[in-house]
Amino acid sequence: MTDSRVATAIAAAHTEGRGAFIGYLPLGYPDLDTSIEAAVTLAENGVDVLELGPPYSDPVMDGTVIQEATQAALAGGFRLRDTFTAVKAITQRVEVPVLVMTYWNPVMQYGVDRYADDLAAAGGAGLITPDITPDAAEEWIAASMRTGLDRIFLAAPTSTDERLDLIVEHSTGFVYTVSTMGITGERAQLDAAARTLVARLRERGVGNACVGIGISNAEQVAGVLDYADGAIVGTALVRALRDGGLESLAAEARSLSAGTAR
Repeated sequence: MTDSRVATAIAAAHTEGRGAFIGYLPLGYPDLDTSIEAAVTLAENGVDVLELGPPYSDPVMDGTVIQEATQAALAGGFRLRDTFTAVKAITQRVEVPVLVMTYWNPVMQYGVDRYADDLAAAGGAGLITPDITPDAAEEWIAASMRTGLDRIFLAAPTSTDERLDLIVEHSTGFVYTVSTMGITGERAQLDAAARTLVARLRERGVGNACVGIGISNAEQVAGVLDYADGAIVGTALVRALRDGGLESLAAEARSLSAGTAR
């Protein structure tokens, strides 16, 4: 992996004797301004890397809580260009690197080079692209190398060794390691497949493997960080924002962050 702001943030957490905490929120929920404040709130309450998701009309990976939030954001008038407005507003206020988690179709429609340029200009750190694989991402790889943005591809328990080799070779920042097959959301028990998958990625020389999907409390964060470099939490944070606003979100972030100590 090449040097990156995201990798630097993860390394800084490790230097402090803890794993990295990556927090996801949908942009535009419950409205654009509040989603900006929510991201800043996470950065100020223990999150090392922000993962922000522009709402998408067909979110194939998202569970019910996140789907409902993204549908509300779309109904509220969120537009793709609002992504860059939000990222700029957030990065002007916090040092935490900001990743955009986006399905590939909106990037293609916007223009890959234009998207990369506008994200870099807004201070964004890179993209998490759940539905495109490195072998189909030649244009994005070129654009991200030109702009210095991180490329974060997903590895799943079903990924072949050959696919994992490609993912490790072309990812920067970290590899998003999917703990269970299926949609995001909380799981009472995290799949042991995640541990096996991280071990397979380590055999292939991965720089950082961060595990997401199904992590919802500090105990699960600690369990994942027993073998992974970072823990990614989404649904629990979105629920906290939905049910109790920014104050509840801050408390939830601090609670989850307590699980990062090693």
